[in-house]
Amino acid sequence: MWDFSARRSLGLMVRTMPFVAFRLLVYAGITIAYVLATGLGAGLGFLIGAAGSAEFRAGATGIGGLAGFGLVAAMLYFLREYLLYIVKAGHIAVLVELIEGRAIPAGRAQIDHAATVVRARFTETNALLALDLLIKGVLRVIMGLLTGIATLLPIPGVQTLLGMARAVLRVSVGFTDEVILAHVFRTKPANSWEGGRQGLVLYAQNGTAMLRNAVFVTLFMYALTFVVFLFMLAPAAAVAYAMPGGWSAGGIVFALLFAWAVKAALIEPFAIACMMQAFFRVSAGQVSDPAWDARLESASRKFRELKAKAMGWVPRPAN
Repeated sequence: MWDFSARRSLGLMVRTMPFVAFRLLVYAGITIAYVLATGLGAGLGFLIGAAGSAEFRAGATGIGGLAGFGLVAAMLYFLREYLLYIVKAGHIAVLVELIEGRAIPAGRAQIDHAATVVRARFTETNALLALDLLIKGVLRVIMGLLTGIATLLPIPGVQTLLGMARAVLRVSVGFTDEVILAHVFRTKPANSWEGGRQGLVLYAQNGTAMLRNAVFVTLFMYALTFVVFLFMLAPAAAVAYAMPGGWSAGGIVFALLFAWAVKAALIEPFAIACMMQAFFRVSAGQVSDPAWDARLESASRKFRELKAKAMGWVPRPAN
């Protein structure tokens, strides 16, 4: 029914444990930064509010906490290239090598090896970020095209089911784009823009199978994340209670943060390993279909932009 092996995905996670640990450190650090900045902001607001009424103090504490949270969110936005380049793309690179049957180093050397592979494919972080954003935009169009075709089927209740499927698939774009990046690492094209274009066309022409896998993996991933969120509610509430003014809303916010960190560090790479297996299996031996290429070019501005970048690519001169 599914085109991947969950057992193999777990095995891939175990074999890339240095990278999993690295992801845990990175996302735990981000979560701690959120908690500390929110606590410091709330504390500063509490001190400022002490000069006024209880209502003013509560408002100042809340505003201070939100300001601290927002500051870290802004910093994270500017660090998104680093997270994609070093953390996400690096892990994809070593997962691809394992799926292809190649040996990878152990320990810290695995992370250094991944960085070398990523730099060989994308010499600049902004190029990888630009490609990833274009891929996400095209994937949204692909999912719309495929679910739109399904609305023509004379099946009772199909509209309700498709509405649910669209909601799930919109969420899945957040990690499905990494499957296309995996295709680029796997095929090693000289022109990565062209590799991304071909990967998207292959995804579209195998859309029925890929969407079936994506719906299942996304539901599993977020169900597990919700369980983590429930588990984290009590410790998160304790942290929020310890803050100045006992910031009650912080309990839910921090539980969401803890759950997000676990999802990004552990659950998401497992989901990506499943989707990579599915994509490599269903597209094995295929070439991109010109009919789907034309359909995407007609339907997606992002795809036309990606195609223009592929056609305008100029190879770097040899050193």
